[in-house]
Amino acid sequence: MRYINALSIMNPKEYNECVKAYSDAVFRFIVSNLKDYETARDIVQSAFEVLWRKIDQVDLQKAKSFLFTVAYRDMIDHIRKNKRFEPITEVNDHLGMVSNTYTGASESLQACLSTLPEIQQHVLMLRDYEGYDYKEIGVITGLNESQVKVYIFRARTALKSLIGKKEVIL
Repeated sequence: MRYINALSIMNPKEYNECVKAYSDAVFRFIVSNLKDYETARDIVQSAFEVLWRKIDQVDLQKAKSFLFTVAYRDMIDHIRKNKRFEPITEVNDHLGMVSNTYTGASESLQACLSTLPEIQQHVLMLRDYEGYDYKEIGVITGLNESQVKVYIFRARTALKSLIGKKEVIL
């Protein structure tokens, strides 16, 4: 006789609740990294498709983490397949300049974020925008907890040196 462990396996109703609860957060995370709405929608849809296929294997309490992990890995695969190289000089031309006109804090922050290595961008966004703890980020990205902490520290340090004083942005 097979014993069922204490997992809270999903049923179709709970799956639909996961779609309502998590689809926007997963989409925001993916689109903020890719800057491509259609591709982000495809990746999110694919993540939910994988969840549906594994509905009897995924613990309901871990559905959000499962979705972010699947979407994150699909996003990385997409980035690797469609890697575009831009000259570094173009990215760095705007960093040292201070303008007297207001360009928007959000745009400035996005420009600074885009100069970080991809893994630093991803872990920082999972931590600061999505609110995941270090252990959850490690599960999503496949890194161990200390690697996650190092990447987040390095990303914050780099952003701090790029941004400098808040008056530069504002």
